[in-house]
Amino acid sequence: MTELGKILMLCGGLMLLVGAVLSLSGGIPWLGRLPGDIFIQRDKFSFSFPLATSLLVSVALSLILALLRR
Repeated sequence: MTELGKILMLCGGLMLLVGAVLSLSGGIPWLGRLPGDIFIQRDKFSFSFPLATSLLVSVALSLILALLRR
């Protein structure tokens, strides 16, 4: 169980670091505005579904985790 705790603490620290960098730098300008992202805006309603961004993040995380497993 100590290994799991260490991994969770490492992941949490990494997420904190990435979140701080994104907050201080203003974020990634193209993230959420890729072709394939769905954005609908009406008079009193807006709907955003970042489909392409979600797929890109999923592929990137899968590759990173696959490299870390080896």
